[in-house]
Amino acid sequence: MAGAGRPDQPEGDGSGAFLRCFGRQVKLFRERAGWTQAQLGARMGYGEDMVAAVEQARRIPKPEFVDRADEALAAEGVLSAMKEEVARARYPAFFRDYARLETEAVEVHAYAGQAVPGLLQTEEYARAVFQMWRPQLDEETVEQRVAARMARQELFSRRAAPSLSFVIEEVVLKRPFGGKHVLQGQLEQLLLAGRRRNVEIQVMPTDREDNAGVDGPFTLVTPGDGEQLAYLEGQGRSTLVTRRAEVRGIALRYGIIRAQALTPRESLVLIEKLLGER
Repeated sequence: MAGAGRPDQPEGDGSGAFLRCFGRQVKLFRERAGWTQAQLGARMGYGEDMVAAVEQARRIPKPEFVDRADEALAAEGVLSAMKEEVARARYPAFFRDYARLETEAVEVHAYAGQAVPGLLQTEEYARAVFQMWRPQLDEETVEQRVAARMARQELFSRRAAPSLSFVIEEVVLKRPFGGKHVLQGQLEQLLLAGRRRNVEIQVMPTDREDNAGVDGPFTLVTPGDGEQLAYLEGQGRSTLVTRRAEVRGIALRYGIIRAQALTPRESLVLIEKLLGER
C-alpha cells in the first residue's frame, strides 16, 4: 500500500497527470472568465483554498465540485465530462479497474474474512478501517477514501438493481473496529442490507470444521456486457482474474462456501443475536 503522503495520487499510474490536467482546465476557464480563485469559490460555495488546491492537483474534487465549476465557468460540459475519471482517482491505483467494473455489474458476490465488505460498510466503520492502515494515511486521504467507498454504495439504488451476495466470517462480526458503538452501527447496517430483495448475506460460523474459504477473500463480478471475473486483493496489490478456467474454479469455491455457511435467514438471526449482546 502506498505511504501516508499522497497514496491516492501515486506516481506513474496516470492519475496524478490527469488531475494536473483537470486543474489546468479549471484554471484556464477561470482566467477566461476574469475571476480570481476567491471569486470563483464564492460563486460555487467553496473557499479560495479549495479552488487553489484543485487547480494545483493537491485535492481530488468531489463530483458536486466538478458540476458546480462547469456551471459557474460556463464550460459547457467540458469539466463535467471528466467527472467519472476524477472520481476514479479517489481510489487507490490497484482498485480502480475493479471499481469501474463494479459500477457496471449485474452481479457481485464476495467472500470476506477480515472486515465487512466495502459495499456494506457504514461511514464510521469505513473510516475506522482506513485509519488502521499502516503506513498511516493522512486525514485528508482517509476522508477521500471514505467518500469514495460510500459512493460505491449507489449500486444499491441503481434502477436495474444488481444481484448481490456476501459470505462473511463470523469473527468479522465480532471485531470492534472503531469501538463497540461503531460495530453496533455496522451490524444494524447489515440487517438493513440483508432485508433488501436483491441482497443475500450469509455468515460462516467460526466453529465450522470444513471451510472452503481458507485460501482467502475474493469477489466475483459480472459486468452487464461481459463474462464473470474474479478480483483478489491484499497488501496493497490486486489481481483481476480473467482466465475462464480460473474464474470457474473461484466460482465453484464460492458455491461451496455458501453451502457451508448459514442460510441468509439464519444469518440475520445471528446478527440480531450479536446486536442484542452489545
